[in-house]
Amino acid sequence: MQAIILAAGMGRRLGEYTKDNTKCMLPVNGVRLIDRLLSQLSKLELNRVVIVVGYQGQNLIDYIGNRYDGQLKIEFVENPIYDKTNNIYSLALAKDKLQEDDTLLIESDLIFDDGMFSLLTENPYPNLALVAKYETWMDGTMVRLDADNNIVNFVPKAAFDYNETDSYYKTVNIYKFSREFSQTKYVPFLEAYSKAVGNNEYYENVLRIISFLNSHDLKALPITNEKWYEIDDKQDLDIAEALFADEKDLLRKYYGRFGGFWRFPKMLDFCYLVNPYFPTPRVVDEMRANFQTLLTQYPSGMKVNTIIASKCFGVSEDYIIPGNGAAELIKALMETRTNFTNSTNKIGIIRPTFEEYPNRLPKERLVTFIPKDNTYRYSANELMDFFGVNPVDTLLIINPDNPSGNFIPKTDLLRLCEWSKKKGFRLMIDESFVDFSENWENNSLLHDELLEKYPQLIVMKSISKSFGVPGIRLGILASADKEIIAHLKKQVSIWNLNSFAEFFMQIYNKYEKDYKTACGKFLKERADFEKQLRSISFLRVMPSQANYFLCEILPPRTANEVVLYMLKHHNILTRDCSNKPGLDDKQYMRIAVRNHEDNLKLIEGLKGLAQSGHDNR
Repeated sequence: MQAIILAAGMGRRLGEYTKDNTKCMLPVNGVRLIDRLLSQLSKLELNRVVIVVGYQGQNLIDYIGNRYDGQLKIEFVENPIYDKTNNIYSLALAKDKLQEDDTLLIESDLIFDDGMFSLLTENPYPNLALVAKYETWMDGTMVRLDADNNIVNFVPKAAFDYNETDSYYKTVNIYKFSREFSQTKYVPFLEAYSKAVGNNEYYENVLRIISFLNSHDLKALPITNEKWYEIDDKQDLDIAEALFADEKDLLRKYYGRFGGFWRFPKMLDFCYLVNPYFPTPRVVDEMRANFQTLLTQYPSGMKVNTIIASKCFGVSEDYIIPGNGAAELIKALMETRTNFTNSTNKIGIIRPTFEEYPNRLPKERLVTFIPKDNTYRYSANELMDFFGVNPVDTLLIINPDNPSGNFIPKTDLLRLCEWSKKKGFRLMIDESFVDFSENWENNSLLHDELLEKYPQLIVMKSISKSFGVPGIRLGILASADKEIIAHLKKQVSIWNLNSFAEFFMQIYNKYEKDYKTACGKFLKERADFEKQLRSISFLRVMPSQANYFLCEILPPRTANEVVLYMLKHHNILTRDCSNKPGLDDKQYMRIAVRNHEDNLKLIEGLKGLAQSGHDNR
């Protein structure tokens, strides 16, 4: 058996990364694609490796040099008109070699698990195409399969239909051709196709013609959990570096993305904190029905969106401001010309907490309360005792808190409101997770009468969390302090909301009953999930009124070990919180609550780790 690698392309979409080298010279986490590929091929019993070069071909030839002598016999074929042709011509240049042996045909811009080649070499079928079930990141040639995994049709880009994606598989661009297939089928059709259509085509088009003839010569081999990626542009490179990161860099590569995990569709994200039961299919259907209008027309400005937010959340227009996520409002609030920017004023915080607020301020202005309880519970009385002797100008409370899940009941919050009013300082309550608390319908402070009674009160709410719509970027801030509200409205853009966020607020009230049902369903699921988590021998689970649990990882295990194991072996991402300010020197992780099916997968993974004695260290 031999391998033929197509490496003549220019890789224009990679910009400066391929200015002086072809794509296969691209380093991914410090290892060039060509080195990774040749290293994988060196573990097979191959008679030779043929590399078709073109753009910056001499650089590639010089780089490879004799470094693989004794491991691989490497030959080169040159495509001198790489800039005027496509990969059908590159393969045609190697057609004589293609007919001399059974062949692994590989495109050089791929990165994949070491085990991918064994899928082909150990399979008895002589002619195989590795394929993967269609996912949203995939581009290029798709195929359809019959019940016996025969390729019945190749679907080129021009014929791609998003309504048919459930039946599509993407070619991984790794093939196994027998010598007989190359001699009797592929090369004759390749020659005829090139003569009739030209050289600026793709070699897959020849396979498409063969499949049209109802030939079952070429079968598909669907991969399952094997990792692979095709690197065509800078974004592909970024994703590939996360997928194939070294263990020491793996979590940093994922955590540093701050979302966007829909690009990894097989991964279960137990970091992101959203409602697993809302929006319902009815809400999604209505938004989908209006997708084209929302995509192609401007959203309303701040004035109209304030009216819609007022209607949606039941707060006076004068007291509310919608934002492009709570993050926009947090930034604007912490930079207002109020006591937040006065360098002498002190801000009270409770740690561990959501760091977006304290990160906006110098450390010397923070007055920090850390609970003494080993589950990080704290009460309104404890806060009044502490900040009574450590005075502040503003006290910030996340309720329920993140990551502890601590919850202060509304009656106690109102005592804090009275206390802060008497003391003359501002009270900020972030209630982004309050709809996950028991008796949630009565726990919010978003009511005009409360805001008017306590003008020093500011209430923040991220709509992403409890409403399960992080992609539309929506948050609200409310206060009867009209001066702050007016100032914030000047701070943010007049078009700070996109049309999808505006439309969601417009239609939400029709689905309030569904939302209440979803929140009730969540409470039952959280109770069951907590019981399951407590059955894991190495977890100490903190009580929570939010949609996540803070868990101590008991010795000898570490949070890093558990998080890495779950990601590497189950493709489940969880959060290592061990270094979060305010936590002691023990090991902690935060685990979100998802739907029942997903939660069971996580529990099964954790139980597997508990029973295996696995150690990543």
